[in-house]
Amino acid sequence: MENGFTSLTQNDCHIARMARDRRFDGRFYVAVKTTGIFCRPICPANLPKEENVEYFLDKAQALQAGYRPCLRCRPDSAPSSWAWKGVEATFQRAVNLIEQGALTHSSLTDLSERLGISDRYLRKLFTQHIGMSPKQYAICYQLMFAKQLLHTTKLTITDIALASGFNSVRRFNDAFKQTLKLAPSQIRKDTNLDNRVNHVDLAFRGPLDWQHMLDFYQLRSIEGLEQVTPESYQRYIRIEDCRGWFAISNPKPGVMRVEFKLDDMTKLRTLVNQVRRMFDLDSDVLQIESQLSEIEPDLIMRSGIRIPGVWSPWEAGVRAILGQQVSIKAAIGQLNLLTQTLQPNGVTHFPTPQEISQADLAFLKMPQSRKETLSRFADYMVEHSDDPVDNWLDLKGIGPWTVNYARLRGKSEPNCFLDSDLVVKKACQKFTHLTTETVSPWGSYATFHCWSHA
Repeated sequence: MENGFTSLTQNDCHIARMARDRRFDGRFYVAVKTTGIFCRPICPANLPKEENVEYFLDKAQALQAGYRPCLRCRPDSAPSSWAWKGVEATFQRAVNLIEQGALTHSSLTDLSERLGISDRYLRKLFTQHIGMSPKQYAICYQLMFAKQLLHTTKLTITDIALASGFNSVRRFNDAFKQTLKLAPSQIRKDTNLDNRVNHVDLAFRGPLDWQHMLDFYQLRSIEGLEQVTPESYQRYIRIEDCRGWFAISNPKPGVMRVEFKLDDMTKLRTLVNQVRRMFDLDSDVLQIESQLSEIEPDLIMRSGIRIPGVWSPWEAGVRAILGQQVSIKAAIGQLNLLTQTLQPNGVTHFPTPQEISQADLAFLKMPQSRKETLSRFADYMVEHSDDPVDNWLDLKGIGPWTVNYARLRGKSEPNCFLDSDLVVKKACQKFTHLTTETVSPWGSYATFHCWSHA
């Protein structure tokens, strides 16, 4: 394939599509020149001849080339691509920010400043890696997200336009027709919405050990904020001034259905992106487990273990501070006391930096030095919430363990090997080939697999 940053060759794509190999779903797309349609490699339609197809790593590239999405296999519902893994970090971050809506209400200049680069260099990165401008990529992403909502929710077309980042229904309709060669009403007309609650289906690749996720969350759940049952997880959330809720029950193979409620539908993209990160839906688990098994063949005792995240780095930081040098049970006891004391009329969200910064924390039953650390951390996050997590090390009372925990659960970084953890240390005595160097870049997964042997 034209893009040098992927290991997929044209022959790889040909073999995968001919076999309709689900391991490649979302990793590339098949565009059919004779029909003008692009599909997932698992599409059940008749297989076109090789001379009549071309391959793209990303949905946006296929749209930009003039192809429209297949209504049968629905590329909008494919797992997220790993196409940008290993590409320049600045470009990866730009893609992530755009998918979170960075260009919806801000300019390209604003995005460039957040990235610490010039507008010109940002445009150059997108042209180099994906063959289009940042704004063109944003529009393509918004349209595919909107298409998914048209299929799977009972939201009005107006709400979908706002949720996908368009300022008006007219602008949304025009962009939809121009790029997807369809009217939104055509998709909605063919969708049965009877008795449907608002939900969105999030695709993922490979196995997902849901029981492991639930067990992990159950042990660390916050009363009133989170609820974990034998089959489901749900919690209240806050996105800026928007309050909401989401619930997930027994994901089917390859699909996690998320029911949701939001005060402000313009925050739906943020919710979706956060849930994808929180439940680690974009990881290629089989690839990760294969590489870890090469290091230690008996390490993988349970297939499908993913990183169980929390809602934000801020929340992960608070959890880590309260968990310093105490048991999980003791830490969650203090966390429950914190949330319930700051919200005496009922817990509706995780406490904000402002709320903790302004609070007298004398009610917490822990050393004064730890209370002061929590206050300093809250003061810092009021002004510097977007700063890199590693900057927290400058704060008194915060060390590498706290930062690594926040990177692991608050940012879902794949390479946090907690080799100073007691359980991991014990596992490393059995699995002697496990080191920070050998498990890279999958240290986080090695950590959770070590814990699974406890």
